[in-house]
Amino acid sequence: MDVQREGTTVSDSDTPPPVTLAQAALYWLKLGFMSFGGPAGQIAIMHHDLVEKKRWISESRFLHALNYCMVLPGPEAQQLATYIGWLMHRTAGGLIAGAFFVLPSFFILVALAWIYMAYGSVPAVAGMLYGFKPAVVAIVLFAAYRIGSRVLKNRATWSIAALAFLAVFVFKLPFPFIVLAAGLVGYFGGRLTPHHFTTAGGHGNARKESIRAWIDDHTPTPPHAVFSSTSSIVAHSA
Repeated sequence: MDVQREGTTVSDSDTPPPVTLAQAALYWLKLGFMSFGGPAGQIAIMHHDLVEKKRWISESRFLHALNYCMVLPGPEAQQLATYIGWLMHRTAGGLIAGAFFVLPSFFILVALAWIYMAYGSVPAVAGMLYGFKPAVVAIVLFAAYRIGSRVLKNRATWSIAALAFLAVFVFKLPFPFIVLAAGLVGYFGGRLTPHHFTTAGGHGNARKESIRAWIDDHTPTPPHAVFSSTSSIVAHSA
């Protein structure tokens, strides 16, 4: 069956094939070894791989999940990986994604800590560790640009981002307060002046929207992801 999307016909043959649990587990393990740059870098890597390269999930669904993970306490990158793994392969997929996201970096951290304690005073090793710092800063800045260019699409969102930066950098306000204030601004702004808070893309996004993902914008929500007050996680994962 073909799908009409903004004047472009997209056939089901353009949709990537279903992803098996083994394929997903291999990717999450690989991500655990290459997710440098902290949460910003990790999220940028997942966006590049899952949205642009592999097309396992659409950009709008990826950013929608990221918005919720950013509000939750804890590491948002791991939460995002766990959620996407769960969305694709239920409870097993979420557990594998969350575990593989953390375990490789944990062992790498232990190894680097041992090297630092044992050889940190050696000039060559100290220089190598010192050289990591500017590289990581560059990764974080590039990751912030990649994600920001997709989230900040009008003057209203840019203004909120600028005010949030000032609140953190200049006024040292608590992070929960900034998130709550931004949410209230978005809520009332969306109700009072919705045209200033729209994120709909123009013709420049037509080509991206014509490329389908395995979990696409119009893909029905998987049964296990539909909220039900009478069902349990165990029942869904069975």
